[in-house]
Amino acid sequence: MVDQVWTEVSGSGEDIVVLHGWGLNANIWTPIVSQLSQQGRLTRLDLPGYGESPWPPNEAITFAKLCQLTLAALPERCHLIGWSLGGLVATQLVLDASERFHSLTTVASSPFFPAQEPDWPGIEPSILNQFGKQLSKDFRRTVERFLALQSLGSPHAKADVKAIKEWLFSKPMANVEVLDAGLDMLAQVDLRAQLKHIEIPFFRIYGRLDALVPAQIDAQVQQLAPASQSYVAPHCSHAPFISDPEAFLTAWTRFFQDVSQR
Repeated sequence: MVDQVWTEVSGSGEDIVVLHGWGLNANIWTPIVSQLSQQGRLTRLDLPGYGESPWPPNEAITFAKLCQLTLAALPERCHLIGWSLGGLVATQLVLDASERFHSLTTVASSPFFPAQEPDWPGIEPSILNQFGKQLSKDFRRTVERFLALQSLGSPHAKADVKAIKEWLFSKPMANVEVLDAGLDMLAQVDLRAQLKHIEIPFFRIYGRLDALVPAQIDAQVQQLAPASQSYVAPHCSHAPFISDPEAFLTAWTRFFQDVSQR
């Protein structure tokens, strides 16, 4: 199973792993690959079913299986960074195998993605339903619309979307079944009650202008994981490491160095 997960390694030192989000692939990290590779040995991977990592044939596409396959492809111990859906996967991996990780960073992510009244900000469930219905009709266009939504509010939205499209389409696209199952994961997986069990250093990064994971979620997650730290990027939407890589790297490097010196 492990050799089915595409990985690329650069740099040397403590292992750092980055996990991408729904519909995308490891190329999304392009703006910060060289800088992260200077901090440690960086592993980028295409999550199972995405990019150059095929989903195993005859295997049901479930969140549990996605996490199992991903964990099997990781270094023995690492600092884990997960963006959006990748942050949900990263959180579950830490809950399942805490001893495998030095630290956890989630980026524009949430332990539960759907908005829930009265006080849980998130993605409107109707948006996820709409994307699910449109996937089978024109899945490439549906993914492109989702990318546009991710950049909504960013001062460089047009440039961000253009770059993301180039990275996305330079690798094989996930198939409709994988994308549809991924939307179900975003709609259904709820890790809120388990956050209190995370005992390793935990850093959360948000974009103040994010239309998918509103920055207001920060306060609620802080209550669920009081030992965690957070940073809200002031001029960013759903992809702060693309909109403002310098600020992102400054915040994360400070956290990383603090953890490494303990």
